Amino acid sequence: MFAKQEPEVIISHWLQNMSYAAQHLRETAEVVSGLDAELCEKAVQDLASVRDRGGRLFILGVGGSAANASHAVNDFRKIAGFEAYAPTDNVAELTARTNDEGWLSVFVEWLRTSRLNSKDGVLVLSVGGGNLEKNVSPNLVAALQFAKQVGATIVGIVGRDGGYTAKVADICIVIPTPNPANITPHAEAFQAVIWHLFVSHPKLKRQQTKWESTV
Repeated sequence: MFAKQEPEVIISHWLQNMSYAAQHLRETAEVVSGLDAELCEKAVQDLASVRDRGGRLFILGVGGSAANASHAVNDFRKIAGFEAYAPTDNVAELTARTNDEGWLSVFVEWLRTSRLNSKDGVLVLSVGGGNLEKNVSPNLVAALQFAKQVGATIVGIVGRDGGYTAKVADICIVIPTPNPANITPHAEAFQAVIWHLFVSHPKLKRQQTKWESTV
C-alpha cells in the first residue's frame, strides 16, 4: 500500500521533476489564460480611432522590444493601413542623438521633430514600462510625458506591473507573470501575440496576408 499524499504535495513533486521546456510552455499557457480580451478590444478601438482621424502611429521599444517595434511597424503599415514609424529603425539619428544629447531624450526629441500631436498614437512595447526611480527605460518615460502633454493616444503592451506606461496610458495590456524568473521572455514574446491580434482584428485589418490569400 502507498501512503496517501495531499494534492499539493503531488503537484509540487510533479513541478520539481518537470523539464524546463514543459515548464516554459506551461507558463505560456498561464499567460494566455490571464490576458484580458476586453482590454484588447478597447485597445483596438483606440487604435482604429487614431487611424480614422488620420493620425500616425509611433511605436517605441528598446532592446528586444525595439526589434518587435520594427516588426510591428511593418504589420501596422502593410496589414492595417497605418502611417507608422519606429524611432529605433533610424540608426543614424538614434546614435547621433545618443552621442550628442544622451539616451534619455532620444525618443522625446524624435517625436518632437515629427510634430507628434493629438491626432497621433504612441504604442509602447516594453518589459518594465519605464521607471525613473530605478533608471529603467527613462527615455520611454520622457516620451510618454511629451505624448500626454500634446494629447496623443497611448497604448501599452508591457510586462511585470507596467511601470510608468501603465500609469499614463489610455489602454495598457500587462502581460501576466506566472514565473518571476521569466518576466522578459514572456513579455517580449506576448508583445508579438498582442500586436498580431491587433492587426488581425476586423476593425483594423485592411489587407489579406499572403498565406491566407493562397488558401
